[in-house]
Amino acid sequence: MHKINEILNLELFIARRLALSPDENSRNVMVRIATATVAIGIAVMIVALAVIAGFKREITDKIIGFGAHVQVVNLDANSSFERDPIERAPSFEQRVKGLDATRSIAPFAVKGGIIRTSEAMQGVMLKGVAEGYDSTFFAANMVRGSLPRVGGEERHKDLLISASIASMLRLDTASRVEMLFVQEDGRPRRDRFKVCGVYSTGMGEMDDMIVVTELRNVQRLNNWSEEQITGYEINTRDFSRLSEFSTEVDRIAAEVSLAEGRNLMAEDIERRYPTIFDWLRAHNVNALVIIVIMIAVALMNMISAMLIILLERTRMIGLLKAMGMRNGAIQRIFLYRSFYIVGRGALWGNVIGLAICALQRWGHIIKLDPSGYMLSEVPICVEWWWLVALNVGTVAVIVVLMVIPTMIISFIKPDTTIRYQ
Repeated sequence: MHKINEILNLELFIARRLALSPDENSRNVMVRIATATVAIGIAVMIVALAVIAGFKREITDKIIGFGAHVQVVNLDANSSFERDPIERAPSFEQRVKGLDATRSIAPFAVKGGIIRTSEAMQGVMLKGVAEGYDSTFFAANMVRGSLPRVGGEERHKDLLISASIASMLRLDTASRVEMLFVQEDGRPRRDRFKVCGVYSTGMGEMDDMIVVTELRNVQRLNNWSEEQITGYEINTRDFSRLSEFSTEVDRIAAEVSLAEGRNLMAEDIERRYPTIFDWLRAHNVNALVIIVIMIAVALMNMISAMLIILLERTRMIGLLKAMGMRNGAIQRIFLYRSFYIVGRGALWGNVIGLAICALQRWGHIIKLDPSGYMLSEVPICVEWWWLVALNVGTVAVIVVLMVIPTMIISFIKPDTTIRYQ
């Protein structure tokens, strides 16, 4: 065992001397090209994965913020925002609240309408919320003003609008607006609200449509009783287990419907917006393609660099063989050498990639068209688990595959190399 350790230390020593030799690093252009290729590849992969992860996180969080993880609504053929109302079901509410995975449950109601000012008109979806509503999302995206007041004996006419609607209609906090609605019998109806706050999520499609008020305002506009609502919005503590949670809520809804003669159906966020989530899942394929291409390019340059290093060190290899060192031991010397090259490239790649991510995250340099990308700027999300996995996996794959070019060592004859050099 002691002899093996000595040999291993000798291999590391030789590899280290080769890596730190200024002569070799200065004259071998391919070493520098290989190092740069690994650095660029790592940097590109970090930025690409950060952008993809950012898109998935931002869009998912914003879609959930507007519509919760699960909605329980009337089981009918109407898939539009405005569904037939359901009666509040205390037994259903209690059973869902009793689930360990439930974070919040609250009733809501919606009504399509038009905000009209002297400047312009804008079609919107008026959403009514009640006490217990998870307002974290809108609170985090507030630009100015406050959230609409809910609950209490007095019915408040507060209206929360987006910054895009405020800009379009030239509104601000404390502005009074008139909204127009169409009744079921086709007759128009109008109501007045006071803007209490302005939010901005950067998700143009939803910002241009959603305005928020108290639940009782929407119930009154729909001519509903206090017990009639569009449905329930339910949030889970663990989004990764959304499918299981949605299935459990749907089971409770079906049991309550059967026992009480109701018509309830649970629908999770992925079923309500299948196109968006399919688009987000397609990004996983894009990420895989980028990783494969970058690793392949880095690998090709590493193989070229390693072959040149081997050819330049033919005499050294012949001397080591003449001194009794086996092919496997010499191969390990050059594998350690490749590890130094890849490690240096990976270090620079991480510095460059993370610097670009930080610049975009806090500098907001690259903007997007919200109508096409649903976001106003390129999002960035760096998670340490995939950053570590990316670095370890890339370095491991390249170093392991370096065994292929080092196989040339077995064809080098010590007598020939020493005689002619």
